[in-house]
This record gives sequence, structure tokens and C-alpha cells, in this order.
Amino acid sequence: MKKSDILRVWGRVLRGYTPFLSIEITKECPLRCPGCYAYSPDHLGPVTTLRQLSDYRGPDLVNATLAVVRRLRPVHLSIVGGEPLVRYRELCQLLPLLDRIGVEVQLVTSAVRPLPEEWNLIRSLHLVVSIDGLAPEHDQRRSPATYDRILKHIARQHITVHCTVTRQMLARAGYLTDFSRFWSARPEVRKIWFSIYTPQEGDDSPERLRPRDREVLFEELSAAARVPKVHLPRLVLEGYRNPPRSPAECTFARLTTCLSADLKTDVSPCQLGGKPVCEECGCIASAGMHAVAGLKLGGVIPLSAILNTSIRLGGRSLLQPHESSNRLVRQGQDRPVPQ
Repeated sequence: MKKSDILRVWGRVLRGYTPFLSIEITKECPLRCPGCYAYSPDHLGPVTTLRQLSDYRGPDLVNATLAVVRRLRPVHLSIVGGEPLVRYRELCQLLPLLDRIGVEVQLVTSAVRPLPEEWNLIRSLHLVVSIDGLAPEHDQRRSPATYDRILKHIARQHITVHCTVTRQMLARAGYLTDFSRFWSARPEVRKIWFSIYTPQEGDDSPERLRPRDREVLFEELSAAARVPKVHLPRLVLEGYRNPPRSPAECTFARLTTCLSADLKTDVSPCQLGGKPVCEECGCIASAGMHAVAGLKLGGVIPLSAILNTSIRLGGRSLLQPHESSNRLVRQGQDRPVPQ
């Protein structure tokens, strides 16, 4: 999101709409990554799973996605999956149309197949490639989206590298710095982002950080942040140190509507779905927005207080943001979208 979009975001909140939209564009993915939240049994609640949904394809997917965007009029749209490039033909039609109506789009992919070169011409498109660690570890976790494929498929593109830090990456000092130096040297890379693995309740996987790992984590992140192209502001680090304690305190969750692959099923309480352990949240968007909301305007009024007032004026609930998102979707079907 650009700074120039701030007033548009505020306007959407005042009108009772969430300014951010996240869509799981497909239920299909050729990867089987350990710890993937999208395919966990509780991702969409106890009734159904992502793979059980009926999703769209072909012209139906293009038209249905445009209908949702026109109804909700988000300022920013995140396209996730599944693996979005499974629907690359549909995206080649959809992305230019979204650009024409002025929606900023972030597309998150594994780069398991080539990124169409013509996407370079779409001004509002921001490509984010998930790369979890250096080649030996990444290739084991995320095959067939291996380093060799990624390097071939991002040629002549401009991407942001996104790495989700897991416990295994902290076993060797300097690992994150080595990762950052490798990707910082690539001409295709514009930025490097780090998130932290966010567990679900009951998660005892090797990916989950233990309490004693967190100080090592912040030392490693602080060192990596000195590498060119690593975008890890102090506010984001502070957000990782002091995450929101619940979805009701998460600015990102409160301002984002998340829809699964049928474009109807709500993903709640945030885009992670299921029952995330908020006290260990490592979502970069959540960390950044939560930290910004804690700042004080003129050193006196917290921005969170302004946000709360705006949400009340927009007629939204402060206690159950995911239920508000459901209501907003229904409202969008019942009334015209504000311009």
C-alpha cells in the first residue's frame, strides 16, 4: 500500500468497509510444505477444508473475482492460495483489469512456474515469492518449487522475497544473514521480507519457535536487517516482540476481509484461519500495522484510538472483527459500494 492510499483506507473504514481484501484464488497447490496453514484441518473451521471447497476457474473465476472486488472496493488485494500460478491463465486476464480499476494487488507465489513477462507492465502488481531458507533446506521443504526453478522463473521480473523464519533456521548463527546476502545480490529482487512462523493451537511441529529461541531470533533478524534490500523497520521488529494478544487487538485482522477459494467462505479470525496463537504471531502485516497503531499523533493521541472511533462511526464491531468481515460481505451484496 502506498502512502497516498491512507485517506482512501480511512474513507473505507468510515463507511463501514474493510479496506484490505485477501482471496485464496484456488484450492490447488503442487507443493506439500510442512506447517502450511492453508491445508490444516481447522483452517476454515470444523465443517470444511480448503480442498473440499468448490472453486472457480476460467472466465468464471475472472468474473467472480471482479464481482467481489467491485462489491467491496478494497484499496489493496492480496491474492494467495493454494498456489495462484495454478490459475496463471485466468490471472493474465484478471490482473490488467484490476489495474484499470485502481486496486493495488499483491500476488504471493512459490514461483513453481514461470512468471509471465507481460506482468512487468502492470503498474499496480507486486509479486511476492515465498522462499523459506537457503537452497538445501528450502528445496527439501518446498519441492517442486526449488531454487533452480525459482531462479529461472523470476528472470526479468521484479519481486519481493518473503521468508518465513522457522526454528530450524536458527540452529546456525548467521543463517538469515547468509540468506539475505544471496538474494540481495540478485538483480530481480527489490525487497526482502521476513515473517516468523505462527503456530496454531496444539502445534508441536519442528517449525514452531520455543521461548528460548526468541532472543536468538531477534539477534539474527537485527543482523540480517543490515543487508541491502532487507526491509525490516524497527516498528516491525517491535511488532514481533509485542504482537497483538487476540484478533480483536490486531489492526490487520480488523481491517481485512479474507475469503477462501469459493469466494464466499470467510477465513477467520485472520488470513491464517484456524486457531492461531496470537501471542506468537509473526505475520509481517500484523506486526507492522499493530506497531503503527500504537504510535501517538502529536505525542498525545494513539492512532489506535482514532481507528477505534472511525470503526465505531462506520458501524462495525470492535470485539469480533472476523464476524464484522462476514457482515461486510453481506452488506456489500445488499447495497451499492461507496465510490
